[in-house]
Amino acid sequence: MCGRFTRTADVSTLAAAFPGVEFPDGTAPRYNIAPTQPAVVIVEGIGPGAVSPRAVSMVWGLIPHWAKDRKIGHSLINARAETLAEKPSFRTPFRDRRCLVVADGFYEWRKEAGRKVPMYIRIAGGRPFAFAGLWDSWRDGAEEVRTFTIITTASNGLVGAIHDRMPAIIPPDGYAAWLDVSGHRPESVFGLLVPYPSAEMEMFGVSAEVNDPRAEGPGLVVPAGPAWLIS
Repeated sequence: MCGRFTRTADVSTLAAAFPGVEFPDGTAPRYNIAPTQPAVVIVEGIGPGAVSPRAVSMVWGLIPHWAKDRKIGHSLINARAETLAEKPSFRTPFRDRRCLVVADGFYEWRKEAGRKVPMYIRIAGGRPFAFAGLWDSWRDGAEEVRTFTIITTASNGLVGAIHDRMPAIIPPDGYAAWLDVSGHRPESVFGLLVPYPSAEMEMFGVSAEVNDPRAEGPGLVVPAGPAWLIS
């Protein structure tokens, strides 16, 4: 699964990583994004005259448009790639509302001597990347809430040492196809939802402070042990 991630790059670095995408001024670095918190996602234009593609803020934890209670979002922070076309919560967003979740790393916990040790996982060098995501719009009276979920797939060899699932990372040459819901139907983008190559990633232990979803700051991603690399 994916229960915590980071987006630490500044706006200029994000713009270079996602050419043609408009990022809002003041997009601040985040070192510990947790469920129910806002995060930056890239979507095709929403609404008349919208710039496309563009980066917008949405809340992590998908609330389907048909839901009666927003609390359902607490249990829909992740969507398994294997069942996207079957689950009522994800079937329509997979067809019509795909997004890229902007990130540059994520956390997973390794079991060690009866305790859980936080590990930070990223593409080697720390460049920004995108998780495969789905979004939806939910209304409570006049209030509109836009939310998203992160798609997970089987782990690669690196992440598999500590967990059997990992977020699906879309390669840059797949961004356009993933976002293009009119030209690329669900069956044509399943091939993007595969484990990212281990050889291009690294993982290392970090401070236990990250266990607190209120914790923030660059100290959370400082290595607390040697990097794990699998070639």
